[in-house]
Amino acid sequence: MNESVKEVTDNSFEHEVLKSEKPVLVDFWAAWCAPCLMLSPTVEAIAEQYSGSLAVVKLNVDDNPSTAATYGIKGIPTLILFSGGKEVERVVGATSKESISRMIERYDHLPEEAVTDCVAV
Repeated sequence: MNESVKEVTDNSFEHEVLKSEKPVLVDFWAAWCAPCLMLSPTVEAIAEQYSGSLAVVKLNVDDNPSTAATYGIKGIPTLILFSGGKEVERVVGATSKESISRMIERYDHLPEEAVTDCVAV
């Protein structure tokens, strides 16, 4: 993992993600998950590309089952974009950098109030 992607835990999730002043992309993953390992360089590239406006963190679901259960993580990798302490969008499975960028940019230009009212289906 490079320095632009931070590891979070059940204990640090609230502070690092929910109370973050900027949007946060959370990568829910596990060491044994081949698609998670394949997605990792893409997540790191996203972290570098959006370093000024977005935080990117990883949460190992095996080591942090409480947070994974809270967000109903049933398959990994799962990427969830949080803004204003709320989930605004999620993607399950390996995906492209372009797809992740589109997801981020949908919320990048919205006023904070509009983002916090969005709910992913």
